[in-house]
Amino acid sequence: MPATESVQIEGEVSPGFEPVRAAFARNFAERGELGGACCIYRHGEKIVDLWGGVREEASGAPWRADTMVIVFSATKGMAAMVMALAHSRGWLDFDRKVAAYWPEFACYGKEKTTVRQLLAHQAGLAAFGEKVDRQAVADLDRLAEIMARQKPEWPPGSRVAYHAITLGFYEGELIRRVDPQHRTLGQVFQEEIAAPLGLDAYIRLPDSIPNERLAVLKPASIWKTFANFHLPLLAAALWPRSILFRALMVNPGTQVSMDAERIYARNLEVPSGGGVVSARGLAGAYSAFAGGGQTIGLKPETIAELMAPPVPSEHGFYDECLKGDVEYSLGFMRPCREWPFARHSSAFGTPGAGGALGYADPEDGIAYAYVTNRMGEKITADPRDAALRAALDDCLSIG
Repeated sequence: MPATESVQIEGEVSPGFEPVRAAFARNFAERGELGGACCIYRHGEKIVDLWGGVREEASGAPWRADTMVIVFSATKGMAAMVMALAHSRGWLDFDRKVAAYWPEFACYGKEKTTVRQLLAHQAGLAAFGEKVDRQAVADLDRLAEIMARQKPEWPPGSRVAYHAITLGFYEGELIRRVDPQHRTLGQVFQEEIAAPLGLDAYIRLPDSIPNERLAVLKPASIWKTFANFHLPLLAAALWPRSILFRALMVNPGTQVSMDAERIYARNLEVPSGGGVVSARGLAGAYSAFAGGGQTIGLKPETIAELMAPPVPSEHGFYDECLKGDVEYSLGFMRPCREWPFARHSSAFGTPGAGGALGYADPEDGIAYAYVTNRMGEKITADPRDAALRAALDDCLSIG
């Protein structure tokens, strides 16, 4: 056991990937990790499966192999998987107008918005103008009416702004309309991806999951987090009329998926931020995509779409919400200067507030997931996740 190891590290790694285990142990000894897990597949084979620390600081309850935790915006990757599945099933064409599937959407300047533009955060719908609370989120018909009435900030395709919470709700309504069974996005994810693959992964967390399976978050210091903001981002975070504030802080805000009594909200779908998964569950889902998608019925042309270069808006990739260049495509984030991950630009995935990350790199056959319950303070790559990925990349470059 490495000298840097200050807690018991459980799990195993395949020969040649021992440096990932060492980096995981150093996260506890040197980077303040509380509890977390990392799982990596290569060509469908699990090569890293590690967990350690505690799932709840107050009780000291240990993190288990099947411990799940909310991953906030890393949920967007799970939702994007459902959109990809809809494409493969012929339910959805990325280049058709949203209104072709959702006629009520065609108003207030949204008439020409394509599915591709919506999934690339180019629809100008990053925030809701009307009140959206938990009751509205739970009433999908009411939520659909609110979304249909929403006026975009600018013409579709002209600019990028991170649809931090709203994207998943728009995706969810599209799925309800195109799925022959009219299931919700969370139901499709569960029935078509998670259950067939045997994954601990939920967009809609059921009542049957006991609290003992769930890790309790330790929030980051708000002041230390703000200290990591560059000036334009800090100004946006503090100004109630900014896109960032309206997209993240209100209507319904990032805390809509939390529950004081049951840790996380149950039977409530927040497809942009309410996913609850184990590292094994998130990596297992990405493994299906890294391997070509045959295990869940994806077509090669869908995988090719996901790997294709992202299409910029008329004003490029500058994100008016996050105040920097970020590349998005078909619901996923893509590797870029602000958010580097994987060894190939054709990789796709999504990070989550606090440090979580999941991605697929089909060129390497890699599916990666890192989850944690200590919320990190960095806006871009969390040092714990970055250390794990650096060790993984070094191992891949050698072997």
